[in-house]
Amino acid sequence: MEQRELFKNGFFTGERALYGKKFIRVEDSVFDNGESPLKECRDIELSECLFRWKYPLWYCDGFTAENCTWFDMARAGVWYSKNFTVKNASIQAPKNFRRCDSFALENVTLHNAEETLWSCSNVRLDNVTVSHGPYFAMNSRNMEISGLTLDGNYSFDGAENVVVRNSRLLTKDAFWNSRNITVYDSFISGEYLGWNSENLTFINCTIESLQGMCYINDLKMKNCKLINTTLAFEYSKAEAEINGKIDSVFNPSEGRITADAIGELIIEKDKVDPSKTLISCSEISKTSDRPEWIK
Repeated sequence: MEQRELFKNGFFTGERALYGKKFIRVEDSVFDNGESPLKECRDIELSECLFRWKYPLWYCDGFTAENCTWFDMARAGVWYSKNFTVKNASIQAPKNFRRCDSFALENVTLHNAEETLWSCSNVRLDNVTVSHGPYFAMNSRNMEISGLTLDGNYSFDGAENVVVRNSRLLTKDAFWNSRNITVYDSFISGEYLGWNSENLTFINCTIESLQGMCYINDLKMKNCKLINTTLAFEYSKAEAEINGKIDSVFNPSEGRITADAIGELIIEKDKVDPSKTLISCSEISKTSDRPEWIK
């Protein structure tokens, strides 16, 4: 069986240091000043490597990177690549993973996830931590996610075909303009959750959101809790099963909303047809025909 060419304890500088290499293994090495050191590589293994400069892995097909570190200047680290796995990595650099296909991130920490994971397809994320990550995963599709910890607004804007499990998302304006999203057993805190989306499902989730779940076509919520959530469901077609209280519900357009209690139910009959939404609730503290800011 052919053995991989081994590069060990290397210190690589200059542009395209290992350009176009195939079937190699790189261990305990540093990629320093010099752009695109591994551009156009095929079927390579990277272990305990440090990336200190820009664009290290562009247009690659087939690589594994284990226990590697991307420092701040290794920005735009993996673009236009496919068929790869990154494990046990610490990534300080922004703008990583752009227009990539068929890859997995496992036990990865993204310390500065600005403009990260954009327009990617066929993605698996396991135990990934994302900090400072506005617009994380924008326009990405076909994603399987488990154990994601996310701190960054506007996440998953325009995403399609995404399943999220056992995650914690601190993110305003999450899942805007998205399609076919299902979130299981997760916590989400953020204003304006899910606006302008289609086929958005939450199962066994706890959610905090000002004006959350509005302007949605086909919203499903099963066995969920809404804490400190006001003005929910505006102009949404919703089938929502809520355990506990909803602070306020505003102008749902169609469907069924079930809860133990609603603090205030606001229905503007000139804006929505109340007969199209069944409200199943044993206690509604207040009903209004106009929100208070109009009065």
